[in-house]
Amino acid sequence: SLTSGLSEREANDALTAHCYRDLTLVNRDGMNVVLMKINQILMEKFLKLQDVCRTQLVWLVRELVKSGVLGADGVLMTLMKQIAGGDISSKNLWLAENVLDILVDQREWVLKSGMLIAMSVYTYLRLIVDHHGSPPLLALRQKEVDFCIGLLREKFMDCFIIGRDLVRLLQNVARIPEMELLWRDLLHNPQTLSPQFTGVLQLLSSRTSRKFLACRLTPDMETKLLFMTSRVRFGQQKRYQDWFQRQYLSTADSQSLRCDLIRYICGVVHPSNEVLSSDILPRWAIIGWLLTTCTSNVAASNAKLALFYDWLFFNPEKDSIMNIEPAILVMHHSMKPHPAITATLLDFMCRIIPNFYPPLEANVRQGIFNSLTFIMEKRVLAHLAPLFDNPKLDRELRSMLRERFPEFCNSPSPPAEVKMEESVTLEMDNHVLEKEDGCYDNTEATFSDDEEELNNKGKKREFRFHPIKEAIIDEPADITPFVDQLDETLREKVLQLQKESDTEMQCEVMQEIVDLILEEDFDSEQMSTLASCLAELFKGHFRGDVLPEEITEESLEESVCKPVCLVFRNLCQMQEDNSGFSVLLDMLAELYQKQPKIGYHLLYYLKASKAAMGKMSLYESFAQATALGDLHTCLMMDMKACQEDDVRLLCYLTPSIYSEFPDETLRSGELLNMIVAVIDSTQLQELMCHVMMGNLVMFRKDSVLNILIQSLDWETFEQYSTWQLFLAHSIPLETIIPILQHLKYKEHPEALSCLLLQLRREKPTEEMVKMVLSRPCHPEDQFTTSILRHWAVKHDDTLGEHIKALLIKNNSLPRKRQSLRSSSSKLAQLTLEQILEHLDNLRLNLMNTKHNFFTQTPILQALQHVQASCDEAHKMRFSDLFSLAEEFEDSSKPPKSRRKAPVASSLRSRKGVAPPASNEEESASSSASVCARVWLGVCQSEHGCSCVSSALPYCQSNCVTLLYSMYMGVYICFFR
Repeated sequence: SLTSGLSEREANDALTAHCYRDLTLVNRDGMNVVLMKINQILMEKFLKLQDVCRTQLVWLVRELVKSGVLGADGVLMTLMKQIAGGDISSKNLWLAENVLDILVDQREWVLKSGMLIAMSVYTYLRLIVDHHGSPPLLALRQKEVDFCIGLLREKFMDCFIIGRDLVRLLQNVARIPEMELLWRDLLHNPQTLSPQFTGVLQLLSSRTSRKFLACRLTPDMETKLLFMTSRVRFGQQKRYQDWFQRQYLSTADSQSLRCDLIRYICGVVHPSNEVLSSDILPRWAIIGWLLTTCTSNVAASNAKLALFYDWLFFNPEKDSIMNIEPAILVMHHSMKPHPAITATLLDFMCRIIPNFYPPLEANVRQGIFNSLTFIMEKRVLAHLAPLFDNPKLDRELRSMLRERFPEFCNSPSPPAEVKMEESVTLEMDNHVLEKEDGCYDNTEATFSDDEEELNNKGKKREFRFHPIKEAIIDEPADITPFVDQLDETLREKVLQLQKESDTEMQCEVMQEIVDLILEEDFDSEQMSTLASCLAELFKGHFRGDVLPEEITEESLEESVCKPVCLVFRNLCQMQEDNSGFSVLLDMLAELYQKQPKIGYHLLYYLKASKAAMGKMSLYESFAQATALGDLHTCLMMDMKACQEDDVRLLCYLTPSIYSEFPDETLRSGELLNMIVAVIDSTQLQELMCHVMMGNLVMFRKDSVLNILIQSLDWETFEQYSTWQLFLAHSIPLETIIPILQHLKYKEHPEALSCLLLQLRREKPTEEMVKMVLSRPCHPEDQFTTSILRHWAVKHDDTLGEHIKALLIKNNSLPRKRQSLRSSSSKLAQLTLEQILEHLDNLRLNLMNTKHNFFTQTPILQALQHVQASCDEAHKMRFSDLFSLAEEFEDSSKPPKSRRKAPVASSLRSRKGVAPPASNEEESASSSASVCARVWLGVCQSEHGCSCVSSALPYCQSNCVTLLYSMYMGVYICFFR
């Protein structure tokens, strides 16, 4: 209402007069509270702000800057961080232009802060790349160019603190005319920029601080990336990557963001030893994903440069191994699954040496040499020869590598002396070879390459990496940094809580604190500080086992009588429409940020406490109140934390979690994998009992097949446990029988074993038989033959009918030979040849037994049907199989029908054999009668007719040979 009908200037004056003036009058802390709140909104709530609120927030920041409020530069840098790279949406452009206007209008104020100068130049040099094309974008770009050039020429040494990434950003915009002049001065006249600046090598030798690399990711991007690199299991990252792709990398303009992400991962994300020794998604895997999903050549080249940028002028004394490690691991781990990725990166590494900047070619070569040497010394890889001289690389690339880096191609040892024999080879379970700086300095722990020496049995020696658990020292809680920020009443209660040692008294004090929180005049600004105090005071509650050793009603109730559970209890006693309900949720959300274990402790309370009976849905409200804001993500994180801390508790919670949150637990195998990865045989049996008693459902028909397919990549015990849990359910086997087409006999023995045992209990259906026969026929794969043999003995009639139906059905299809083994990504299709192969194997298996499976009328009828229409090649290949049908035909037809002179004469004509003289026929008649009995029905399958009449005159001398061949089971026909 204040700005209605006024111009922009008048509206600004009106707002300033009525609002900002009052704010300056009432504040007593130099606007400190205001700055803190603005920072909080910018970091946590900016994406949720409506347009009007964003406009007002930018206006307020502008007024703080105009007033010269101490600390306003920090708020402005936080606001700049919200300008997303690779985003030319109207909202993002509006924000970029408004922040730039503040910087330009308040230039004198900006020049007082060296960090703000550097951060502004870094931000807008990066944004210039995105702003091209339409006139409005070009106008904005010109403003950005003028702003950056002005600061770079006037305050170059303030910009120098950016480090080598300043050169990378300038290189991207050097073709803009005004920038080109600056670029030339940078390369050829450095003194014109600053007397202290000696040249571009001085800048390239300076490592870029992580605060600059981080400033080009919005808080939301940063949160998601840090989540993936600290909480997501390797192998389960696809859904998170897909979300990130949709959100930030789905447009053509967003391709430029990949460089920011790669520089951030290399320079900022340096995982702890605990994370590195776990199965958390490694950095190289994320970078590999970013490289393989590039959609333009320019973006791909820039992404590769971003990955190798710290290599070019690497100095082991100043630079970190963690900055160069992702590149070598991307190449190492991509060699087998994606050799093209490794090849293109190695090629880039070689070609960048002469092409980056010819006058500094020697320096770049030395930087890359230093990087490779340091990688060897720190044992990131055992040696580089298998990478540089790998047969999967083409000759030209291998030759170039040998020319550029001969020291690393000819020997498994690095050029610097490393005492290999003194180190112990370890191989981490997830093959992630990353280590923090300190861990690399530990010469007792090295990491094996794929070409590591084999033991005497020809198998690689495998060692498990077990992180050393530090002894827990109970230090007294220190709330000094926080408690003074609380108001007097709350501070007294928190200090009283700290002094109390009796649990019952602590609970009483905690209830009083909760009551204070629920009062209407409670200052919500203190919530975060209070959460910090409580997290510190209750840290002892989050150690050790939560679940009692002996589970009874009394022991469970006793286990939830802790001060932190008072918040849970109050939450359960409230209605969701109660104002205090949201206040307590906010309290828990703040506590969750300080102590992530609070999540699974809440789940435990909701299951174990009588007061929480039927209240498990409260957890969903809690998840939505957290910074994650998503039930699935929150639940998976909490169950993962529980898995790492207390496996017994994980098993105790499992039935409730699956029953209360079926949509989150049954749609993927994420939670199931967490469970089977840590349970023992006793816990597995207990879970199976829960399933059979109806307390637990871990699979449902619409998703079980996908989950079982996911499990094929899990460890052996994990797979067996998964199948045991599946078999405890009453899901028809036909639901998951299509998994057979995904199973390879050498790669998936666990699943094949479980399926085989289950199939033998089933009466075969046509779909089952079809899937079994769809497996590729391989001499070493006995799966199909074994289950067919079992069915042939137990259910011969049923199996015979199904095979007849499949033979006739597939015999009517077009005769196109399908490759069954050409691609692992294509599911096998059932073909006639495949059925015949498996039937022939079954025939051989049953040959020396008394089983009469192949004497069944349906089988013989089907074989006759196929034989009548198949080509000569198939008749020859499966002659023994078809001969069974010929015998059947002979027993069902009059003998005279077999002796047809025209057929015999046509055979002679076809084979080019002249008719014999009549006297030869008579002389051979006596011995021919023996041959007739031997050959009858044997050779016929090869030619589709009776060859007796044509064979008799010529087989007299071969009669003994033929009989012997028959006896040995080798059927010979001289007329093939």
